Amino acid sequence: MSIPINDIVTMPAFSPYYPMPPARYMGVRKHIVFFKAKIDAVNRILPDCFEPSDDGLCAASGLTIPWSANYGEFQESYLTVKCSYKGVTGYFTPIAFLNSRSSIPAGREIYGTPKVFAEIDVGMDERVMYTNTLIAKSSVLSIRSTMNKKVAVKDILELNPSWRLKVIPKVDGKGVDVMQIIDGSKVATDVSVKVSRKGEGVVEFSPSPIYDLSDFKPVEYFDAYYFETDFTEGYGEIIHDFLK
Repeated sequence: MSIPINDIVTMPAFSPYYPMPPARYMGVRKHIVFFKAKIDAVNRILPDCFEPSDDGLCAASGLTIPWSANYGEFQESYLTVKCSYKGVTGYFTPIAFLNSRSSIPAGREIYGTPKVFAEIDVGMDERVMYTNTLIAKSSVLSIRSTMNKKVAVKDILELNPSWRLKVIPKVDGKGVDVMQIIDGSKVATDVSVKVSRKGEGVVEFSPSPIYDLSDFKPVEYFDAYYFETDFTEGYGEIIHDFLK
């Protein structure tokens, strides 16, 4: 018996490359450094449906996932920039770096997250957490932060709405088959925060022939945060479909 066409959501149809959500994550360790970038840098990476924020607020995040039900163990880093869409303030992710073979296509195809492969090392050196992201054996993003102060989760800035631009090109090269603004604010459920800490952090962006973020050199630093969490990753929400 052949595979019912209406049951196919990804390929290969007989053995999908990745499991569909929900996905359970356990023991995730994450740090975030907030900083101010030049508006020109933010504007360069923003699709013109978004407007950059006047304050240039950005966040660089690094995390290590020791166990995920759908994707196994992997590490990730990504950039988030403050912006607005139709007068609503939110946060856009222009790029995310991962070292996972299965999480990258799932993130791109389901959520529209612009995931790309990179070498990533996340760890601790005494009291400093670090995330090193390398492309072609050279650093493109380096994050360092401490966690010496207590902080309540409610006192930490939420990066919501959490926008992505999901794009799938046409096979004939004439435009796109999919172009949607996705909000990932409600993707994480059953969240259990085991640890939340506050400290100081630094971020370094280095020049690269691809995925160059070197113009995001911080103008000013704000707080840095550290979390240890468990959560379930579900589905996102389509905010706008440009083809309808």
